[in-house]
Amino acid sequence: MNITLRQLTYFTALAEHRNFGRAAAAVHISQPALSVQIKELETTLGAAVVERQARDVLLTPFGRRVLAQAQTVLAQMRNLEELARWRGGLSGELKLGVIPTIAPYLLPGALASLRMRDIQLDVQVQEGKTLRLLEALHSGALDAAVLALPTGEAGMVEEPLFEDRFLLAGTQAQLAALGNPETLRPTELRPAQLLLLEDGHCLTDQALEVCGRAQGQSQINMGASSLATLTRLVAAGFGLTLMPEMAALAERQAAPDMHLLRFCAPEPARTIGLVRRAASVDDGWFSDLAEILRVTGQSLIETARQAEH
Repeated sequence: MNITLRQLTYFTALAEHRNFGRAAAAVHISQPALSVQIKELETTLGAAVVERQARDVLLTPFGRRVLAQAQTVLAQMRNLEELARWRGGLSGELKLGVIPTIAPYLLPGALASLRMRDIQLDVQVQEGKTLRLLEALHSGALDAAVLALPTGEAGMVEEPLFEDRFLLAGTQAQLAALGNPETLRPTELRPAQLLLLEDGHCLTDQALEVCGRAQGQSQINMGASSLATLTRLVAAGFGLTLMPEMAALAERQAAPDMHLLRFCAPEPARTIGLVRRAASVDDGWFSDLAEILRVTGQSLIETARQAEH
């Protein structure tokens, strides 16, 4: 019996997409080539693994058992590849995911530090929302991701990096109308005043939690696709928003008409951390990467605080 890893990879793609065309596109081969490989797998196993229908592909009972084994084998192969790749610590190739409300601010300094440490290191960055990055971590498409903690995801190792406090952003007139800043709390903000990122951004969920609001609040405008867009809307007087401290300096420079105000203690904040699969091999690369990101993030926040004075 000669079953190949390629066949198992193609079969798991077909099981996921339930369509030969979409599965072929996902693994970057032609549909006929995928069909040939699946047929050869079935011939080798001596039984059908999929039931071919007009617009759908279903796994046979035997195919479901094969899929479970295929996923186990492929996961073990990924671990073996990681073991070889990380045998010298943080070196070779690093596939890193970062959420959009962190990436533009943290990455320039962090990538520069990584390059200074090892000019041969090939860093591949994927920016995406939390759910997408977690899926990529599970599948092995990413080695690690910078996310807001806790993720609540099973099978992950989470390393806290730094605290990112929330500031209130608005025009000078809007902030002045709120009254005494020394007693200002997020829960006192009216829903109609708030502008937030579109649904799916973890920053929106965090802001709603901090403000004591529910996701279904109809008066809250959740339409901005990026923090940069949100900043410019706020600077133009369309409302207030919660600005991560990490982004404060860069966004204030980009939109001078936006002003920032600190909430009274205890200031609301989110914890930024580095996440990897618990099953992945760690030969020190994860700790090395976490320290670089931690130093870069803390430096950004300290610079933002100094600029307030």
